[in-house]
Amino acid sequence: MTGPKKWLAVIGIGEEGQAGLSAAARSLLEQAQILVGGRRHLGFLDEGDRRERLVWESPLQKTIDTILQRRGQRVCVLATGDPMWYGIGATLARQIPLEEMTLIPAPSAFSLACSRLGWPLADVDTLSLCGRPADLLLGYLYPGVRLLLLSGDRQTPVIVAQRLTEAGFGESQMTVLERMGSPEERLIQGPAATWAHEDLANLNTIAIEVRGENQQRRCVPGLPDGAYCHDGQLTKREIRAVTLSSLAPQPGQLLWDVGAGCGSISIEWLRSDRRCRAIAIESHPQRRQYLADNAAALGVPYLEIVAGKAPDVLADLPQPHCIFIGGGLTTPKVLETCWQALPPGGRLVVNAVTVESEQTLFQAQQLWGGELTRIAIQRAQPLGRFLSWKAMAPVTQWSVWKE
Repeated sequence: MTGPKKWLAVIGIGEEGQAGLSAAARSLLEQAQILVGGRRHLGFLDEGDRRERLVWESPLQKTIDTILQRRGQRVCVLATGDPMWYGIGATLARQIPLEEMTLIPAPSAFSLACSRLGWPLADVDTLSLCGRPADLLLGYLYPGVRLLLLSGDRQTPVIVAQRLTEAGFGESQMTVLERMGSPEERLIQGPAATWAHEDLANLNTIAIEVRGENQQRRCVPGLPDGAYCHDGQLTKREIRAVTLSSLAPQPGQLLWDVGAGCGSISIEWLRSDRRCRAIAIESHPQRRQYLADNAAALGVPYLEIVAGKAPDVLADLPQPHCIFIGGGLTTPKVLETCWQALPPGGRLVVNAVTVESEQTLFQAQQLWGGELTRIAIQRAQPLGRFLSWKAMAPVTQWSVWKE
């Protein structure tokens, strides 16, 4: 019994065009009946080539559907650099079995940029801003970090320079590398704060050496309270750090943040790993605006925000791995609905500050187990010429793993 036929080839191609292709890639290209790519990619082919061509449309899925309709014919997709690194190869692999595909990468823009700059690629953070919000950059900014960004177009470097400057990293050194591998290759450098280069090619990659100081940029949970816009409904820094530790985020997991307030828990959950996902449930319109603003400012603009009250809005949400309840605990059926939504091995963490909500937690702990912890924090504050301890409202936390 033979396996499925490989009918789709996805080939990385650089600015050298066909001359830079390997023998295997050139053979697949020659055998193809249908050629797919952007106008720039297809422009690398001979003018006399009369084979059928498909140019990527918007939305992209429209062309992918056409490719799927040609299953069984020999289709060749031309892509920039490495198709599996922020490329079309990764998109196609989610819809087409790997057994039906052949993938041949060329050097990625990141590899080429590192070869020009002498940067070890293993020590560099990478990000694509092609069709993605520029606010994503804000989640990558730490003093001393080296970043490589794929640009959306010639305007992206100006936007990046503005974001860096606004975030307190205007000293950062930016390098824009244009059309690497072509005779028109060019390298432009300058600090973000005074960046004024606008005559750029649409095909460019941005390298950044992040410089500057910003105390709100931390890799660990517990950002300063001042990092958030809020109306007082904020899980304070010390409590937030303990809560994230109890939630124990893992890459790719989904969090429900029920009664999210300004979103500090779900935002720091997302910041713990770029593959984490979160849904913030909040009924108050002003707090939802704070949620959106804070998520963008702290580099996680993809935080999903759901308007409404639990438990009513929970029924249609995707199943979570973890749930945090920070508000609305005494609303009937909230705790029971959240518990039922968790899969085996899921985690539930609840913070309570009122006697009534503490009673609810005690009853739940008797029923489902888990740990009850009381967290009391005091901060030193001026009292005349001296310092005095001022106690924050104590928080009772219930943390439980569902068996």
